[in-house]
Amino acid sequence: MNYFVIGDVHGCYHTFKNMINKYWNKENEMLIQLGDLIDRGRNSPQMVQLAIQLSADFPDQVTFLKGNHEFEIIDHFTNQPNTNWLSQCGEETLRQYEKINRDCESDVSWLSDLPLYWENKHIFISHAGISEQIENPFDENDEFGVLWNRSPLKNIGKLQIIGHTPTDRPKYDVTSNAWSIDTGAAYLGYLTGVKIKSNGEIIKFIREDTDPKDK
Repeated sequence: MNYFVIGDVHGCYHTFKNMINKYWNKENEMLIQLGDLIDRGRNSPQMVQLAIQLSADFPDQVTFLKGNHEFEIIDHFTNQPNTNWLSQCGEETLRQYEKINRDCESDVSWLSDLPLYWENKHIFISHAGISEQIENPFDENDEFGVLWNRSPLKNIGKLQIIGHTPTDRPKYDVTSNAWSIDTGAAYLGYLTGVKIKSNGEIIKFIREDTDPKDK
């Protein structure tokens, strides 16, 4: 089976839906999303709702990973208030939930259970990657962990696919053997996906321009 890995969505529900409707081959591809489903775009609740539905409909074929924005909203509801999240984008996300009368706390419970990474023998996929700077990359509070890292990545002997740090196009780092595919769907203009063989060979990149309804 091949893999279709999609970068940071940030509330761009229509854009994500357009991408998977046009490009996801359910017959022979596993869908993996890198985290940051919420915040910044106009449709965070709808995006989480779709992620929950896809996970229920295709439990063996769909994986959504946790990103730092999921961590932030979880922290807000667990240890209220998360003032940093609220001031940056959380207040708007909560308004979106109120507008469509969707239970935010129920969604947060689902987000809390998302995994931090997905891997096979040749590929390692996480939100922000394995840093050279840390012994335990899975500490969710560590600035160098897989939710937050912006430092150089470690070469772990596998292809790494990450998001988190926006770039104007997908970028490859030869030293760490890592692709960064967050192209800022909510503010730089498009969502990126990449199709990969199980041995880590890149098949192709997919670009989906941000739907105006998400801006």
